Amino acid sequence: MTDDPYEVLGLTKAATADEIKKAYRKLVRSSHPDLHPDDPDAEARFKAISMAHDLLKDPETRARFDAGEIDGLGAEKPGRQYYRDFSDAPGNAYQSRKGFGAGVDPADIFAEILRNRARQGGMGDDMGGGFRAAGSDARYSLTVSFLDAARGAETRITLPDGQNLAVKIPQGTDDGQTLRLRGKGAPGFGGGPPGDALITVMVRPHPVFRRAGDDIHLTLPITLDEAVLGAKVTAPTIGGPVGLTVPPGASSGRVLRLRGRGIARPGKGTPGDQLVELRIVVPPDPDDGLRDFLREWRKTHAVDPRADLMREAGR
Repeated sequence: MTDDPYEVLGLTKAATADEIKKAYRKLVRSSHPDLHPDDPDAEARFKAISMAHDLLKDPETRARFDAGEIDGLGAEKPGRQYYRDFSDAPGNAYQSRKGFGAGVDPADIFAEILRNRARQGGMGDDMGGGFRAAGSDARYSLTVSFLDAARGAETRITLPDGQNLAVKIPQGTDDGQTLRLRGKGAPGFGGGPPGDALITVMVRPHPVFRRAGDDIHLTLPITLDEAVLGAKVTAPTIGGPVGLTVPPGASSGRVLRLRGRGIARPGKGTPGDQLVELRIVVPPDPDDGLRDFLREWRKTHAVDPRADLMREAGR
C-alpha cells in the first residue's frame, strides 16, 4: 500500500478537513479488523488508514507533509546535504585517509561520521550516553453502544498483556473517531518518553435512534385518531422520554423538531435537535364500527392524495 496519505484515503491535496474526516470514517468501516475477521489484509489497511488520517487531520503535520519536510509515516526527511553537512567536522570520513571504495553503502559512511563525532564528544549528551527515542504508539479498537457515545461514558479495555486501561468516552463521540491517551503506548528507549494509545471507537447502531451530524432522527408511530384529532404523546430521546404535540391532521412522513434534544458536545455550543418523523399505524384488526364509519365518510369526502404525484410523474 502507498505511503502517500492522500492516496490511502482516496483524496487529492485539495481535500478539505471535512472531506478527510468523511473519507476516513467510510474506510474505517470497510477495513476494521473487528468488523472483517475473515479478511487477512484488513488490519494492515486499517493501520494505514489510521496513520494517514492522523497525519492529515492535524493542519501542522499536513502542511509539513505537503512541503516535503516529512514523509507519509511522519518521519523527518533528510536534507540534500545529509552527509556533506559534516564535511568540516574533524575526523570526518570524507577527510579520512582511509577513504571508502567505490560502491560503498552511504550508511557505512554516516556510521563512521557518528563514531568519529561521538569519540570527540560532538554528538551531545543523548548520543554520547546511548540511543534515546520515544516509544511507538499502540493502536486499539473499542466498540461502544450508541447511547454511551452520545451521552459520554467511562469504560475499560483489556490490553494484549492482560492489563486494563481506563478509557473516557467523550460526550458526542463519532463512529470511527480516534481517542488519544497520552503516554499509554509502548515504553521509550534509553529513557525516552512512552508513546500514546490510539483507540478507534466503533459505535453500534441503535434500534430506534439514528444520528446525522449532531441531530438525532427518530420514526414515531402514531394511531389514526392521534393523526386526525391531534394528541399529546410521549417520544423517546437520548436524554429520556419527553412530551410531543401531534398537530391535528398530521400525515405520515411529517417531521416535528425537538430543539436541543440531539447531540451535545462540550465546548461546541448549541446541541443538535431531534427530528421526529410521524408514521400512522392502522389497527391490525379494525372493528365493525370503525369500518362502517369510514365507509360512510368515504362517500362524502372522496380525496385522492396521489393526484399531484401522478401529475408530476407524467411530466
